[in-house]
Amino acid sequence: MANIVVVGAQWGDEGKGKIVDLLTEGVDVVARYQGGHNAGHTVVINNEKFVLHLIPSGILHKGKPCIIGNGVVIDPKALIDEIEGLKKRGIHAGKNLLISENAHVIMPYHVALDQKSEQLKGSKKIGTTGRGIGPAYVDKMARAGIRIGDLLDSKTFKDKLKANLEEVNYLLKNKYRLNTISAEKIYSEYMRHAKYLSPFIADTGVLINNLMDKGKKVLFEGAQGTLLDVDHGTYPFVTSSSASVGGVCTGLGVAPTRIDGVLGIMKAYTTRVGEGPFPTELKDKFGEMLRERGGEYGATTGRPRRCGWLDAVALRHAIRINGFTGVALTKLDVLDGVEKIKVSVSYKDGGSGKRLLDMPHSVKALENIVPQYKELKGWRTNTVGIKRVKDLPKEARAYIDYIEDTLNIKVDLISTGQRRSETILLRNPVLSYKR
Repeated sequence: MANIVVVGAQWGDEGKGKIVDLLTEGVDVVARYQGGHNAGHTVVINNEKFVLHLIPSGILHKGKPCIIGNGVVIDPKALIDEIEGLKKRGIHAGKNLLISENAHVIMPYHVALDQKSEQLKGSKKIGTTGRGIGPAYVDKMARAGIRIGDLLDSKTFKDKLKANLEEVNYLLKNKYRLNTISAEKIYSEYMRHAKYLSPFIADTGVLINNLMDKGKKVLFEGAQGTLLDVDHGTYPFVTSSSASVGGVCTGLGVAPTRIDGVLGIMKAYTTRVGEGPFPTELKDKFGEMLRERGGEYGATTGRPRRCGWLDAVALRHAIRINGFTGVALTKLDVLDGVEKIKVSVSYKDGGSGKRLLDMPHSVKALENIVPQYKELKGWRTNTVGIKRVKDLPKEARAYIDYIEDTLNIKVDLISTGQRRSETILLRNPVLSYKR
């Protein structure tokens, strides 16, 4: 049996939702460990599309317990809307959904501060979704955060809310020239949210460890991707949480020794949303073609994704950080019909001309590098829906072989379309990954 982490290997949007949904059949529990409703996981079942933001993708499998860990920041209204939206489509969240009492709450003032702060940055904006994620994590680290468990104690919640609003309202009025926020209005609204969510709230740290003690298999689900990790990504153009494998331990209360394997999810090309360096970005018609053919628009915001060639330098960085046991290659079919495919195998420093095999940490250095490409032959035939690797065109198989060789990693799954069935399974991580 295996406890597996699913981690994005690029700048997010790699197709983790489909892979988690696919692997859920072989596990007992699915647990989300970081991020907020700025993330979106898309799953297609029988031509029906589901977009999940906070609830683990495992909720689409009847009877599978789904856990939202303490490392997640939660907008109560967004979560309730998601639960109700699923209910309307016949997916009922009951005892199978559990929320950590230690998860931090996104408050209305977090949203106001997020949006105004981003607006004032002008040309230096980060590209935040403006949903209050960053400010909620700021309060968490400043030890001023309000946690889900606090909502169950009305006096504690009101006291914390009033204390926070003293500082927040000063900032809103004197720095941002915005209207102040009423404590009573928020209190009334969030008490309603507390009543709705109270049946889901639990000590999930104890629960998940007890389940593993009983031999239950857990699938740990991350949001965003390694290159958006607050410590190991392209800082400051990153998310506000630990999107890499380390977030599992802090975001769920799980010891590293209980993790049996880490599956990295990577696209057959590269995308990113928002601002920040992107060495292999294609700002031409081919990049636009990738966007349209791949449906590269944010599942949460609808923002167009920037598209480019596969970046092996950035992927080696992600492999080193996460210790991937294997990878899943998604959206191979988007490259159907492309005559020549490029992979960035190294960078050249634009100033010194020095060859770089490792990803620089500073934004300035990344903006000054020139990708060095290996060119491979593309394939003309359609790969959509292919389920056996031997049925892929030889050029596609050669591309996969090259990825494995240059990254020194095994490709365990290949996605050839959005549907569950449109997958080539070379090695099942749940059965194969063991310490």
